[in-house]
Amino acid sequence: MATQDDVRRIALSLPEVSEGDDRFGFSVLTKGKAKGIAWVWLERLEPKKARVPQPAVLAVRTASVGDRDELIAAEPDIYFTEPHYNGYPAVLVRLAAIDVHELEELLTDAWRCQAPKALVKAFDAG
Repeated sequence: MATQDDVRRIALSLPEVSEGDDRFGFSVLTKGKAKGIAWVWLERLEPKKARVPQPAVLAVRTASVGDRDELIAAEPDIYFTEPHYNGYPAVLVRLAAIDVHELEELLTDAWRCQAPKALVKAFDAG
């Protein structure tokens, strides 16, 4: 079982990652622009109403929609999606269902697909 503290610790251990000021989310700096790697899921509880943060669920960037769909097919108790993410490469993760090691792999993969290539290369070399 993973927690938001685990997410924070893992995400901030990756190069050039920072935590957002306005909500629970993490980005890597790429060409002067912050690119999201993981953020709290904002669930729409009622149509036409504002989305509500659900701290038990994390949205995590994936390399592709296909990668997202593979994760969901392999472990639907951990991973899922919703219509808001149709066509977007991110997967929703139930923190209570994922172990910390798997979360670390998932966040590192998210970082890899958003970080500058030179930063990834330096990370792999170090």
